[in-house]
Amino acid sequence: IEVARTLHEAEYVTDHPLEIIVWSNEEGGKTGSRSFNGSVKPAEFALPSLGDKSLGEGIRYIGGDPENILRNVRQPGAVAALIELHIEQGAILDKEDISIGVVEGIVGIKRWNVSVDGFANHAGTTPMDQRQDAMYTAALVVAKIRQIITGEPGRQVGTVGRIQAYPGAPNVIPGKVTFSLEIRDLDMAKIDRLFGLIQGSAVELAEDNATTIQFEHFYTSPAAITDERFKTLINDSADTLGLSSMHMPSGAGHDAQSLGGIAPLGMIFVPSKDGTSHAPSEFTSEQQITDGANVLLQTIIGLDGVLE
Repeated sequence: IEVARTLHEAEYVTDHPLEIIVWSNEEGGKTGSRSFNGSVKPAEFALPSLGDKSLGEGIRYIGGDPENILRNVRQPGAVAALIELHIEQGAILDKEDISIGVVEGIVGIKRWNVSVDGFANHAGTTPMDQRQDAMYTAALVVAKIRQIITGEPGRQVGTVGRIQAYPGAPNVIPGKVTFSLEIRDLDMAKIDRLFGLIQGSAVELAEDNATTIQFEHFYTSPAAITDERFKTLINDSADTLGLSSMHMPSGAGHDAQSLGGIAPLGMIFVPSKDGTSHAPSEFTSEQQITDGANVLLQTIIGLDGVLE
């Protein structure tokens, strides 16, 4: 909004209309930016939510019309460019004392539900060498995941964010353990390759401990690579303003990711203090925000001159 105000006050007229969008479902998976590119399908309106209403019923309940979502889809080529300014949500810029992050792309994400099956038995009467301990296998696999993910250069990350043992009693050897696996990287093929290594090692570990393991893929978010022209302009804008910058991937998802299919995109990061985000202590200084806004302004002016 400040960029638009500045252009207006300077009586600067762009060749391309400048639109500012506030998503009703910011970075959400239901509507928001997904509705802009046609990713929301009619069948989704009937899906149940955590409440007592379907998605479509909920939209109508607050005075909206689901049909409007379907009528307002932007087709590829309808938008000349999309650019987003955001806090990094990580600690790299803050720790390196860098003012501006030139985003190379928004990482792709794949997730799996993992199930380890053993045999539940009495914890006191079953010798250690006779156990089919699903938790022990799960622990070995989780450690192996970290080893594989960190075993080669790159900024790939792997996370086990949820784990559950069954039956879940202190005096019972777990007969079943379920956990989640998530891998993120800019290269979707690399995600698949790392998963293949993890799966192969996990099967061997399970067999060695008289257990079995299964992986069920349930989620994919494709990577969105930023446009080379955008990266050059962002970098040049930072240089012109005397601001330090570095190229980096976005490890978190953003609305720009949903729009990569309809327009070339770019992203600008400003530092997050101590890398804290989605917490009360999240903080980016007024000066850092100003720096980001100035880079955004200069980049938009530059884009307006090079885009068709």
